[in-house]
Amino acid sequence: MKILFVHQNFPAQFLHLAPLLKARGHHVLALTDETNERPSHVRVLRYKSPGEVTCSQPLARSFAQHSERGLMAARAARAMRDRHGYTPDVIFGHFGWGETLYLKEIWPEAKLLVYAELMYRSRGQDVGFDAEFVQDLDAARFATTGRNAHLALGMLQCDAALSPTRYQAESFPEALRGKITVIHDGIDTARMAPDPEARLTLPNGREIRAGDEVLTYVARSLEPYRGFHMLMRALPEVLAARPEAQVVLIGGDGVSYGGKPKDAESWKAKMLAELDGRLDLDRVHFLGRVSYGDYRRVLQISRVHCYLTYPFVLSWSLTEAMAAGAYVVASDTAPVRELIEDGRNGRLVPFFDVSALSRALIRGLSGEDAEAAALRHAARETICQGYDLRSQSLPRLVRWVERFGPPPDAPGASAGAEALPGSAGQGQPG
Repeated sequence: MKILFVHQNFPAQFLHLAPLLKARGHHVLALTDETNERPSHVRVLRYKSPGEVTCSQPLARSFAQHSERGLMAARAARAMRDRHGYTPDVIFGHFGWGETLYLKEIWPEAKLLVYAELMYRSRGQDVGFDAEFVQDLDAARFATTGRNAHLALGMLQCDAALSPTRYQAESFPEALRGKITVIHDGIDTARMAPDPEARLTLPNGREIRAGDEVLTYVARSLEPYRGFHMLMRALPEVLAARPEAQVVLIGGDGVSYGGKPKDAESWKAKMLAELDGRLDLDRVHFLGRVSYGDYRRVLQISRVHCYLTYPFVLSWSLTEAMAAGAYVVASDTAPVRELIEDGRNGRLVPFFDVSALSRALIRGLSGEDAEAAALRHAARETICQGYDLRSQSLPRLVRWVERFGPPPDAPGASAGAEALPGSAGQGQPG
């Protein structure tokens, strides 16, 4: 098979799948944005980055931006076809940024597979979930509906779609769900595993190690979508009750989901101002964004790991914390309930109940939960048995992709491939 992966930040979700398919004898290429410098184990071609899109209508701006990126990807695809005779059997792309929108016009016979991460909903998901930050709910619903335009078109165009969790698959309208298969990207449970010897030196020079009284929290960015404000409001009670506890937070000061605070530089600054004088900041350690090695060590050291989220995309940090055998205290929200059953492999608390969160964290840190060892073991078993990269996810992903290939007796797959340059486009990268 000739398989073309498409993702502006490749390899991203295809980090393990693309090289494995190559190892199985398929001809694998990737098409990505010209600014993407991430290393890849498969050959990468690049499309020209889209320019700034001007659009006077806010509700149309999202589609205009994603459509422009789709156009840039399609122009590169046309160069691959017309200059080098390249035609893939299968295209597998993340359609969240519009890159797959016009590829069927270039290669109408190719099977188009899309990574269906989430469909936005104006009701029942993140929109309006946290009333504290809702200013104009109708406007938020209008904007959410507008953001779905390119996703709906992408789902209509594709031959099949893949979602990593049931919750994310069920975010799509029922009429489209028949195209979706649920297979998680997979967790490397051999690499992300408990380590009783784990240790880490914090920025202030203090060393923490497995067995210490450490509360951990991880998010791409410290923001309300991942419950950062709820955890921060719980910390005064936690720190007062557990005078030896250390709190380690990983995450950037920017915004990954939602918006910036109106009255502060960042959500971190806003919460520190709100809690001024109520936190022992010598015991609250903000690490920012860290290397994977330090991130892994933090999870391995954790006595209690706190994971909170709006009804939204599930974070890898939860699955990896569970793989590391963490004692997890998490929000009782729909995406979390798919992995965690309260009292079996973790503890669930209502997202907005700060007192309940404080009590659960204190209980875990104190070591008074007699079921702690069983919860940790069950958390890891959940990931090993259903989400393991090598024994579960990768074999299923490979079978899923290969079923869309041509018959075994079809013509060879390498025609036109060797002549492809490192970029595709109109005489320049892009």
